[in-house]
Amino acid sequence: MTRIPHWLAQHIAALRVVLVLTLLTGLAYPLAMVAAAQVPGLGGTSEVTGADGRPAGSSLIGQTFTDAKGNPVKKYFQSRPSNAGTGYDATASGAGNQGPESVVDTKDKPSLLTLVCGRSKAVGDLEGVDGSRPYCTDDGVGAVLGVFYDGGTSGRVTRAVSLNQACPAKPFLISYKGVRVTCAKPGADYSHAVTVPVRGNAPADPVVPADAVTASGSGLDPHISPAYATLQAPRIARERRASTAGVRKLIEKYTTGRALGVLGERGVNVVELNIALDRTYPKQGA
Repeated sequence: MTRIPHWLAQHIAALRVVLVLTLLTGLAYPLAMVAAAQVPGLGGTSEVTGADGRPAGSSLIGQTFTDAKGNPVKKYFQSRPSNAGTGYDATASGAGNQGPESVVDTKDKPSLLTLVCGRSKAVGDLEGVDGSRPYCTDDGVGAVLGVFYDGGTSGRVTRAVSLNQACPAKPFLISYKGVRVTCAKPGADYSHAVTVPVRGNAPADPVVPADAVTASGSGLDPHISPAYATLQAPRIARERRASTAGVRKLIEKYTTGRALGVLGERGVNVVELNIALDRTYPKQGA
């Protein structure tokens, strides 16, 4: 029996691999994706229709439910913050690119901490609940001190400044280690101070959920947590002249489970939920 040369056997094996991969990636996979796209909820159109029968956007892209001045429209569930353009702009998908070390405001840009604090306070005021969070001041900015020491970065404290509270704002602390805390003077240089975030006495588990004060990575996610939706239910019920129990049933209806039962967290599609609100409880007031 004639033995196939080694070099030829290698080429035949390579051709077999190419053939198998071509069938898998060039035929089987595309056909599987086309089939999956026909399954409701997995593909096809994501366009949703409003209560008036007109197109109302996509169920896959969030929306802002605010007035011309950016204030929340109280009869609608509010979405989470968005860094996509001016908010949920599909052509400008993106994140804020600020990390946990962003705690001190600059002249042109608030820190991530201050953004979170301000949003939490605003949600708390809107929903009539405690909007306080650790490391936040009562007026909604990051509770951060700039501390000066006689030894540079250590030693006796000689001066303490509330970095995110510009004068004439009242500092969130009266004193720090025996030294009176002052407000930050606009334009002053505090780069030589040691940054000291102050936790405060806010609860470890804030009433306002994390997704109410932080944006998704894409800035387009139409979902909020069931906890955030439930927090808004009493306000929606008042504005719609409906029962809180009825509003909560709608929340449950538009709550989706974890992907594959284990990935991610449960979410509530705000776009679909608000359309359902208009259909179930016609708009009341302006």
